[in-house]
Amino acid sequence: MVGRRSRRWRDADPETHGPKPAALPVCPLCERPIPAHARQSLHHLTPKLKGGAHGATVRLHQICHSAIHARYSEAEIARRLAEVQALRADPEIARFLDWVRGKPDDFHAPTRKTRARRGDGGLRRKG
Repeated sequence: MVGRRSRRWRDADPETHGPKPAALPVCPLCERPIPAHARQSLHHLTPKLKGGAHGATVRLHQICHSAIHARYSEAEIARRLAEVQALRADPEIARFLDWVRGKPDDFHAPTRKTRARRGDGGLRRKG
């Protein structure tokens, strides 16, 4: 068939014509896809406060980004965790990654600072 009608049918078929769907970005930390509707953020490999304002960034799931900052100070991130490989090799982050890899790609949960980062040894003040 030739003409407008055949073009309309052909162009409406996403299998053969039209724009291809863009591949989902992948979180370099947990290596899971980041869906468009999932919470996500940019992580400065060297923290902005430590001179990384114009440095390299990576897109992470928000839960992965929060896990980093809940466990480590800006100084420690700048000093020894300024690369994705170093983050993955860290025992605490590796334990988190083992856990989160079993979750759906758009999984999010609130993240609290670790006891060491809170500075209270886990004790809560009463009244």
